[in-house]
Parts: sequence; C-alpha cells; structure tokens
Amino acid sequence: MELSLKGKTALICGSTQGIGLATAKELALLGAECVLLARNKESLQTAVESLATEYLQEHSYLVADFRDTKQVEDAIKEITNRKAVHILVNNTGGPKGGPLIDADTHEFTDTFQQHLVCNHILVQAVISGMTAAGYGRIINIISTSVKTPLKNLGVSNTVRWAVASWAKTLAGELAPYGITVNNVLPGSTNTSRLDNLMVSMAARRNTSLSTIEEELLSEIPMKRFGDPKEIAAAVAFLATPAASYITGINLTVDGGKTPVL
Repeated sequence: MELSLKGKTALICGSTQGIGLATAKELALLGAECVLLARNKESLQTAVESLATEYLQEHSYLVADFRDTKQVEDAIKEITNRKAVHILVNNTGGPKGGPLIDADTHEFTDTFQQHLVCNHILVQAVISGMTAAGYGRIINIISTSVKTPLKNLGVSNTVRWAVASWAKTLAGELAPYGITVNNVLPGSTNTSRLDNLMVSMAARRNTSLSTIEEELLSEIPMKRFGDPKEIAAAVAFLATPAASYITGINLTVDGGKTPVL
C-alpha cells in the first residue's frame, strides 16, 4: 500500500492546534512538505517547528483570518505563485453553539463565508497545480452533523451540510482529472472547541461541566472522546496514493456515535 507523500506539498488550514495541527504532523511524518494556514503568526511559528523533517522538508506558514476573504485570497496566491499544492485540507473552527431559532442572521452569513466561501477560494486557486501534477487531494474536515443534526448546534448543522453538498458536487466535477474530494466527519474530539461547547452548554442549562461531559460520553459507544490524532489518521490516509479511488465520501470518525449509515 502506497502511503508515502514524499515530494508532495500540503496546505493545512486551522493548523495551529487540535485536529488541524495533528493532521499537519501526520502528513509531515508521511513525507509531505506542509504549509500551515491560520491567523496567529506566533502560534504558526511554533506549530511549524513541531513538524517532522525526516525527508528534509521545508515547512512554512501563511497568515490569514478566514473572516476576511481578501486575506485568504492573498495568502493562497502567495503559495501557488511559488509551487503546486497537491493536498488541501480545509479545516475551520465552528460557530458558537445554541438553538437554531435563537441565531442572528449574521451568524449564518459569517459562518457560510468562513467555511464554504473560503474553502471555494482555496480550491479554485489550487486546481490548476493539481491538474498539472496529476495528483490532487481535497479533504474537508466537517462534522457528523452532516449525517444527523446535533443538538444546540443549529448554525453549524446548517452550514456544515452545505459544505458537504459542495464537496460532493466538486468530487464529480474533478474526478476526471484524478483529483479526489472527501469529507472527514469528526465526532466529539478532545479539542478546545469541545471544551468551549461544554462550558456553554453547562452555563445555558445551569448545570455542572461534569454533568455535561457524562451526558456526551454516554452517547458514544466507545465511552470516550476522540483524540485529534485519530481524526488526523483518517485525513492522512485520504491524502495518500492508496486512496486514489476514493472520492465523494463522508468518512465518520466518532467512536460509533452517529446513529445512521
């Protein structure tokens, strides 16, 4: 099974912590040269220094805030003007939790821009390089909410599904060029995002954090939260040559929680 990514360049978004950083580390271990994209320069510098360089890769970073599409456009042009990007990992922090009926309209437009619009800007910028190289992997880290809505994540449920449909459409359009498009759907994973959501849920219900944690764990057959490394492993596989005939799928990584196929 061909798992080497030596000679490939990977752009990983939201890669200073959590699933994004874990993904960058896995891709670097497989030989990819990683370009990290996030909004905090200091965190990016620290993250780049943590990546393996066994294959003499020269990892780098780009600074952009996904709330500003112009920053994203400028950042991706900076890298594509120098080299082809063979692997694109779209990963962006989700919106705040809460019932859908309580959401302000700007929460939808802001989240849609950060997740779908910015993803599209990046894809359009890397397609020509992928096509010329005869190798392309677009992997979107979304959520199990595209399979079944999650409680108190109304805005996220809505926009994540839009991203999944966008990706499925792209998969069909780009398949003739040897470019795959897949989605990885993490369940509850030990990240700052999960911590923040649990704190918000506890405050809204006026209950303890431990109660919220126990409730969430009770819904997971494996009775534990996921590790970012476990999500990253799924992303890394889809980025390899071994996954060349897999496209247009939603890969759930959630310890068995999602109740649908």
